[in-house]
This record gives sequence, C-alpha cells and structure tokens, in this order.
Amino acid sequence: MSLQAGLLRRTISAVSIVGMDAEIPPGGIVVVIDVIRAFTTAAVAFERGVTEIACAPSAEVGRGLRRLYPDRLLVGETDGLKPADFDFGNSPFEMSTAQLDGRRLIQATSNGTLGLARCPDPAALLAVSARNVGATARWIAGNHADIPCTLICTGRTAEDWACASYLGDLLDGSAPGRADLVTGIMDGAAEHAHFYAQLSASERVDLSRDLRFCCDVDRSEFAMVGEVRKDHVVLTKVPC
Repeated sequence: MSLQAGLLRRTISAVSIVGMDAEIPPGGIVVVIDVIRAFTTAAVAFERGVTEIACAPSAEVGRGLRRLYPDRLLVGETDGLKPADFDFGNSPFEMSTAQLDGRRLIQATSNGTLGLARCPDPAALLAVSARNVGATARWIAGNHADIPCTLICTGRTAEDWACASYLGDLLDGSAPGRADLVTGIMDGAAEHAHFYAQLSASERVDLSRDLRFCCDVDRSEFAMVGEVRKDHVVLTKVPC
C-alpha cells in the first residue's frame, strides 16, 4: 500500500460542510473552498512560480496592502470583474500566461479570500479548489487527522459543494469519482452563466477560458496553507 493511500485511509475525527453564514468553531481545521475562481487562480499562480499570496477580505484591504508592498502584483475582482487598478483579474487563464516566477501576489475576491478572513483562530487554515483537492486531503490526513475539520463553501452555486463533498469523501477514506466532481463544477458554471445573462453586457463575466482550469482535478500536487495575519491571510504552497 502506498503512503498516500495509507494516509487517506486514516480516520479523520469529524468533517462538516457549511456555507459562509455558518459559525466556525475555533481550534479546528478549516478548509475554505472557491472553485470558480479564486483558489483555482491561486493554484495556477503557485504553479507559475509565485512564492506567496496575501489574501485580502476586500478590494480596499488589497489596495492598502499594495501601498505597503508596491512590488507585489494585485489580483482579483469586484462583482466578478477586474478593477481598473488591479494587475490581473480573478482568472486562472490569465495566471497561466503571466510571468510570475519568484513574485508575490495580493489577491482580493468577493468570496474566496473573504472566506479565509472569517477564520481567526483555526488549528490550520487551507484554501482549496478542485485543482488541489487531493493534495489538500493528503496534507490534512498527514498532519491533523485527529482534529475536527470544517469545509466552508464560499459560493452558493454547485461547484463548491461538489468539491466539498469530494474532499469529505477523501478524508473519510472513500474513493469519489472525478467525473462527478467535474459535473458539479459544470453545473455551477451553468448557474453562474444564468445569473450573468440577466446583467448588462458590461457587467457580465466570461468564464469560458477559465473553466478548463477549474475542472482540472488534482493538477496541483500541493496544499495551500494559510497563516492568519492582522487583516489578511498569507497562503504558501506545501507539496503533498
């Protein structure tokens, strides 16, 4: 039996799946999920050589961090769209073509980075998308298998809940189907598309170039582990 299989067969103390409005108990493992698109964007950025990502709970906090650290790239969205003063939008496609080796980022999004800020006192804090879900399960099983784990779905659409269910099954020692996770992501994308279709053309978000990155399950073989700071959370990648 491989080390990976052995780790994932260990019993995780307890796993709960909640939304953004839930009260998060202190002292547990907290995994914040944003598949479309914040933590897919973060995972691709780490693949491209980014060394750390400062996740801000709002665009204004992100701008404040950039004033303190003007050498960092500012990435993210407001209402799904790239603000004019940001270097990149909340797009894994954009990250995949950017020159990022050795750079540090500041990321501010409406759901994912805001979700990280809701967890002031965790035993461990992680960010996940489908792209690094398996590595995240391995990190938890190898480091904190005896501590209760809360999975926070930052969005209301299907993709985050599908990813949470998949991760929960991994932590329970099951072998969930990737096809079901991809189906959940595509269902969520359809929900997003339906919402955006009701907006004016200038307010719509085009997800077409990003979806293949969001659906690429386990491409990233690292966990994204957070360190809580005063007004933000710093993510680093930990190979798993």
